[in-house]
Amino acid sequence: MEFKNASERYAAIGVDVEAALKKLAEVRISMHCWQGDDVRGFDAESLSGGIAATGNYPGRARNADELMADIRKAYSLIPGKHKLNLHASYRITDEKVDRDALEPKHFAAWVDFARAEGIGLDFNPTYFSHPKAADNLTLSNPDKNIRDFWIAHGKACRRIADYFGRELGITALNNVWIPDGTKDVPGDRLGPRMRLKESLDAIFAEKFDKSHMADAIEGKVFGIGVESYTVGSHEFYMNYAAKNGLMCLLDTGHYHPTEVVSDKLSSMLIFNENVALHVSRPVRWDSDHVIKLDDELKELATELVRCDALHRVFIGLDFFDASINRIAAWVVGMRNMQKALLYGLLSPNDQLRKWQEAQDYTDLLVGLEEIKTLPFGVIWAEFCRRANVPEDGAWLPEVRRYESNVLAKR
Repeated sequence: MEFKNASERYAAIGVDVEAALKKLAEVRISMHCWQGDDVRGFDAESLSGGIAATGNYPGRARNADELMADIRKAYSLIPGKHKLNLHASYRITDEKVDRDALEPKHFAAWVDFARAEGIGLDFNPTYFSHPKAADNLTLSNPDKNIRDFWIAHGKACRRIADYFGRELGITALNNVWIPDGTKDVPGDRLGPRMRLKESLDAIFAEKFDKSHMADAIEGKVFGIGVESYTVGSHEFYMNYAAKNGLMCLLDTGHYHPTEVVSDKLSSMLIFNENVALHVSRPVRWDSDHVIKLDDELKELATELVRCDALHRVFIGLDFFDASINRIAAWVVGMRNMQKALLYGLLSPNDQLRKWQEAQDYTDLLVGLEEIKTLPFGVIWAEFCRRANVPEDGAWLPEVRRYESNVLAKR
């Protein structure tokens, strides 16, 4: 009865709740594996490249079996079937193989895992936490030998992502981000960017079926150790993507604090067939906090709905907090992303658009505000019930039991 009454409230403002739930169930969100082990991976001793996970909460996954078990537990508490986002540093093999020589076989265990879970896989070359990336210069490095190593890594990762897509029947996103830049003011900005262009040209020379693997490149304003100059800036990658038919990936933490990605999406979607997202929560900088159901997350998701772009955007999460239960971090983030999408789907977007076009800004403001007090939580609870996962207030005890029985024994 509660769901029926809530649906009628939404129907009164022109929103079809059943249609919204159907659309939400079709959206696959890419959950990042690196929350489970603080971005350690399986081939490096320590983090570098301006990446830092703060905290030391007990129970960090120490190997592939533990990480898979934790991911499986998180998925059991998240409605729907999604994707898993891997970095190249998470290869599973007994071989001593460096990153320039990675092959699909080194990720076969992940394909088996994904197939068993009914999920897709996304991929990322790992251009950090490696001796050849110690100076924050990889694809733009003046040393040709180092550049060639990382070019070979980039090529190998595209072949691996293509393998994921072919094996699982779900397009794999392969996203390139590099930490290249300088701590202080550079003497030459053009040279490194020319080298980066040449390196990317070499990496993307081989053509793949886009239904199996989609290429994306990810820019950034600054980072730890690259405060003054980032080689792969947003302007660089937007121009490179436009000229070469690639996809831009927008990370919500990679902009100045007053910029919001929700405002950028419509511009990107006009000129690009697809766009990719890494959804994070920057606190004063690219701090990669767990995403909350805050105003910007709701605005971001609502913009995807209003642009009719849910089928055109690759949505992935990118945060890592080592100060809290890592499984809870995954579940909070994934469920909040879904809640934000549902919020957008339950908004009377056609009516809001009509008010704006009529320049009736009073009705528009009132409409936007009164949406906030509609019985959204009732609809979300019904979505969870239909997916056979715990509602809000019921999933955390499951995590605590797993923490006591499994995580506390590591």
